[in-house]
Amino acid sequence: MPLKIYRRGEIWHYRGTVAGRRVRGSTQTSIKARALEIAAERETREWKSSHHGPESVLTFADAAMLYRQADRSTRFLEPIEDYWKDTPVKQINAGAVRQSAIVLHPKTSGATRNRQVIVPTQAIINHAAGMDLCHHLKIERFNVATKSKEPVTWDWVQKFMAVSSPHLGALACFMFLTGARISEALDLRWGDVSLAERRALIRQTKIGAERRPHLPQALVAAIANIPSNRETSAKVFQYSSRDTAKPLWRAAIRRAKIKPLTYHACRHGFATAMLHAGVDPITVAKLGGWKDAKHVFTTYGHAMTDETLADRITGQFSGQIIVKKAELG
Repeated sequence: MPLKIYRRGEIWHYRGTVAGRRVRGSTQTSIKARALEIAAERETREWKSSHHGPESVLTFADAAMLYRQADRSTRFLEPIEDYWKDTPVKQINAGAVRQSAIVLHPKTSGATRNRQVIVPTQAIINHAAGMDLCHHLKIERFNVATKSKEPVTWDWVQKFMAVSSPHLGALACFMFLTGARISEALDLRWGDVSLAERRALIRQTKIGAERRPHLPQALVAAIANIPSNRETSAKVFQYSSRDTAKPLWRAAIRRAKIKPLTYHACRHGFATAMLHAGVDPITVAKLGGWKDAKHVFTTYGHAMTDETLADRITGQFSGQIIVKKAELG
């Protein structure tokens, strides 16, 4: 039967069967005339989808809603959703997406356009494509000037912790020793931490997975020193967002008189330190929550400056030479 509207409280809803498929939903309006229009539009779309396939009616707003419902990262989404609104996904091509990045960020770098527009837009459309609602979309990224990313070191972290509040110092320590992203660290709850087992549950929203890294003893001590009621749902590091912590982060750097480095430099430091400690990229990627070991190698595999490293090949370390004495005949 065609879609019919009915009231639930003040709001009109619709329900019925179109092309053999049960359809129901809310018009989100209390005005009957508008509710009838919305129900008619939905019915038309359902018939069109039945005859010409789902891609014929899928809008960017629809795809974005599906992406949100899948609990994917919502960072940077709102400006993109406002830009495309109800544009049919089939009309969105790679060139149009690149142009949207220029319009939304006219004075920013290619890296910012890639991160805040290209990547999330492509993720939304390809998520819908994974549900067979449209075709996958490949988008060429903007050129990015290669910059040397300076990693945080353990010495830097210790100096930072010495002048910070317990929870701010522990935050830096946690990111450096587990490789956690700032968003993952700030979402850590007391119920996710077991100091006795030296484990923590990190929900990796960026890649839709979880991991339970080992907590080195120094990190266990730092977390244990955080004053808190430790309710299961309470945040360990207490900050509501990265922006809330940022002024305090910068102030601590000034007090410690250390090089100003970002939150992400801690994650960068984790990867760099692990690689320089001889841990292979595949293991580093697994321990730090990277999808691709190649990304770890190419992004964080900086060359060491010690020109004597070749001595390790023959067993010579720190000025000591290991020599097998020939047996005397």
